[in-house]
Amino acid sequence: MLPLLVLCLCGPAQLIAKQTPLSTARRTVSISGNGGQMFREEGVWNYSTMLLREDLGVVILGAREAIFALDLSNISQKKDMIKWQVTREMQDKCSHKGKSSEIECQNYIRILHKMADGRMYVCGTNAFSPTCDYLSYTDGRLTLENKREDGKGKCPFDPFQRHTSELVDGVLFSATSINFLGSEPVVMRSSTETIRTDFKTSWLNEPNFIGMEHIAEGEQSPEGDDDKIYLFFSETAVEYDSYSKLEVSRVARVCKSDMGGQRTLQRKWTSFVKARLDCPVDDSSLPFLIQDVFRFCPGDWKTCVFYAVFTPQAYTSQSSAVCAYSIADIRQVISEGKFKTPVPVETSFVKWVMYSGDVPFPRPGACINNEARDKGFSQSLDLPDKTLQFIRDRPLMDQAVQPISEHPLLIKQGAAFTRIVVASTVALDGSTYQVMFIGTENGSVLKVVNYNGHTVIIEEVQMFQPTEPVKTLRLSNRTLYAGSEVAAAQMPLSSCGQYRSCLDCVLARDPYCGWNLPTKLCTAVSSVYQDPHSDVIQSLTDGDSTNCPPIESSKAVNLSFLPGNTVKLLCRPGSNLARVEWQVDSRSVISSDAYQINQDGLLILNASAEASGFYTCRSVESSNSQDYVTGIASYELRLASGQACQSEDATVLLPQAQTTQNTVVALQIMVVLLSIMLAALVIWNFYKGHFSILGRRCTQEQEAEGGQESVRTLELLRPADGKIQREGSTSNSNNNHNRRSEGKNTAQQIT
Repeated sequence: MLPLLVLCLCGPAQLIAKQTPLSTARRTVSISGNGGQMFREEGVWNYSTMLLREDLGVVILGAREAIFALDLSNISQKKDMIKWQVTREMQDKCSHKGKSSEIECQNYIRILHKMADGRMYVCGTNAFSPTCDYLSYTDGRLTLENKREDGKGKCPFDPFQRHTSELVDGVLFSATSINFLGSEPVVMRSSTETIRTDFKTSWLNEPNFIGMEHIAEGEQSPEGDDDKIYLFFSETAVEYDSYSKLEVSRVARVCKSDMGGQRTLQRKWTSFVKARLDCPVDDSSLPFLIQDVFRFCPGDWKTCVFYAVFTPQAYTSQSSAVCAYSIADIRQVISEGKFKTPVPVETSFVKWVMYSGDVPFPRPGACINNEARDKGFSQSLDLPDKTLQFIRDRPLMDQAVQPISEHPLLIKQGAAFTRIVVASTVALDGSTYQVMFIGTENGSVLKVVNYNGHTVIIEEVQMFQPTEPVKTLRLSNRTLYAGSEVAAAQMPLSSCGQYRSCLDCVLARDPYCGWNLPTKLCTAVSSVYQDPHSDVIQSLTDGDSTNCPPIESSKAVNLSFLPGNTVKLLCRPGSNLARVEWQVDSRSVISSDAYQINQDGLLILNASAEASGFYTCRSVESSNSQDYVTGIASYELRLASGQACQSEDATVLLPQAQTTQNTVVALQIMVVLLSIMLAALVIWNFYKGHFSILGRRCTQEQEAEGGQESVRTLELLRPADGKIQREGSTSNSNNNHNRRSEGKNTAQQIT
């Protein structure tokens, strides 16, 4: 049954989809090496909610029981901070219901939205009693207005449950759980006439809400259409029969002005429609699940593209993927596609199949448009029961939404993807490129560009500790902001200065950077791309660096070695995509019993006179089927004439071993020294009187007296059960334990 199920899930598109090759980041750098900044407040955790206020020049950062205002240009500078803590009574009440007092029964800031009047709408979990308030930032001060509102249905109860929300024209649209147990999911509009989803598994079945986006489709619409709210989530599929729960990714849509039905679907969405979201990966037997989504609109809403990151379920794969979906494809599936309908099979089983009957008018799930108004339906309250009953029972579309080009933009093994944002930049040739910044579970951010179907990972920046996943990503101007459990960070979208040569700058294929020939520096192209005669080199689609000036050969380092030594010659490749090639006297060096080629250099094992020669190390990187070579290091290695190695550069020659004869001589010297030290120690003890010739005279009289005393001592130590406990046994055990602990701590420090 499973192979058939997988075939149904993946469909023909997956079988013919072009598979994107697995990719590797060209460079791996730290955030400090990339010009980044960090922020962390002692005793505060979970920096996972972020709102950028460019108009105020601050980043509003929500954490556990705290809200910060940080300088937008340097988030390490704290402008202000306020506490929003739960009361002791609320914490005890939460704890009595079985939640952790120190972890879950706190107030985690989960919602931050900018309002039209400049204030902010903020909600927190508040010890499993979600609460909302209004926040302002004036004259450098944060202020909570203490106008508390019930946050049920807006903010999650559980601080670790996924949710999403969007503030549209002062009205909050949210997707979360509406009860303490987290078992009643809801997609809701909080207004005077609250509208929400129905509690049916055909609508929402154990969902994991990911993202929500408002698309202004009603602006200048010739059809008189309404704006839409798009929801991205994963859930347990109802349309497939399997012995275990199978999850799929979804995209759903509601109309902004939906008022619910008059009799059927009262105060429920009449426009809730959903479809499966495919991101086909060939090496996975089960569908990948969406983890984050980012809306990118270079023009009006018709140009919008949703970029999403996906990870495998049930450990079926070690890869993560990025897929992009056009709004036109989503609209076509939802507005024009076929519906699925449940069909009873036998007595207790329901099978979902494509609905082939007549579809009533107005079309179920559609917004009110000019055509509906011409027929007398001016709002959703006017819709006929036949239309409402249809969409109540059949909210699922038969066709799945396929990604652009029907295959992922990126597939990468390693740490799972967590978040994604997309920036746009104009390159030297005037072309516009989308740059993806992808957060991972190991605390790093990938910088990725797709050039004519070929994906390039420009760099991987380690933002946080490898054990701290990236939980949020935001973009502002030319800066990226990230949040994790332990800290928040920012970094520039480009750091051209890290590329030290023309070859390195061009092969990076970074659309933000180009090599400036007059200044001999890798610089930002934003100030020169409009000048076609500027002396700046950039080659993004091909990575062609043939126009770069030749690189001067590195000066050779003179080294000497003793016979039998292990000599290490340092050489690191120019990038993660490059390989190193070694030559000695113009002959290629290959790994053997005499030579060991490592990632950071060449080991010459048990070096003899034949190892002498002129060694060169080159970094070779391929781009567009062409190899580009850079000389990294040169060494003149010769046999030493004296008793010690001599080197003009002592950091390069690393003696690793000595001959057996040298080792034996060293051991003999150590034995002699130890013998002298032992003799001196014995003489010193005799001198101090610690050793006595009469020491054996401890004697019958003392033994006789001591025998009686020992009996009395044993009687005192005898426990109630009659067994003898040795004096000092507990103390010795504790001391041994302490020594083991100290040893463990010492080992950790050394590591």
